[in-house]
Amino acid sequence: MTRLLTILCICMLLASCKTETKDQNTTPETISEEKKELTVAEKIAQAHGFENWEKVNQIEFTFNVDRGENHFERRWSWQPKHNYVVSTVNKDSITMFIRDSILDPNFVKVDKSFINDKYWLLVPFQLVWDEGTTISDPVKEVAPISKTELNKIVLTYGNEGGYTPGDAYDIFYDNNYIIREWVFREGNKEEPSMTTSFENYEDFNGIKIAKDHKMADGNFNLYFSNIKIK
Repeated sequence: MTRLLTILCICMLLASCKTETKDQNTTPETISEEKKELTVAEKIAQAHGFENWEKVNQIEFTFNVDRGENHFERRWSWQPKHNYVVSTVNKDSITMFIRDSILDPNFVKVDKSFINDKYWLLVPFQLVWDEGTTISDPVKEVAPISKTELNKIVLTYGNEGGYTPGDAYDIFYDNNYIIREWVFREGNKEEPSMTTSFENYEDFNGIKIAKDHKMADGNFNLYFSNIKIK
């Protein structure tokens, strides 16, 4: 009887040691995942609903520009999972293409317009989507339009790849990581090429979009209408 109890105790001790060893082997990995700090770009994307992007099957929107008394618009329908794009400038100009395929030269101009318009719509997500970029450490700085102190990062594109390589953007965001203004600098020049606000945010199925981008002088508004996210 004593021998049987001894054997049982040894078996329990070995099982305990085995379980403890397994826990010790998995704990550091689990802790590492839990403590992984998001980058500033990831925090901005998440603040605008990036976790809901995987649910998106189709986006429709109209890209509008009002400059003085002049108005311009382009309508888009995009299925991101299939990269299928439909462009409508007017009833007589409808273009359909798949972006992953080798583009016909006739589609390049339309594709450039789509990249531009989609970029304005989803800037927070481009921060994590785009490759070949560098993002500076955040600093506190007075924003050019609101004249309030915001957080700022500088997004710079490499000199190769894309339709407009080498461009830079000074992105101003609040403490909730919501973008409020930006400065576009063509070719990473020191002087601003365009400075606009990010305002009139609206939530579309969990994705936050700034519908208006205005200049300080009030004579320019780039805005989105007819937004549908399915």
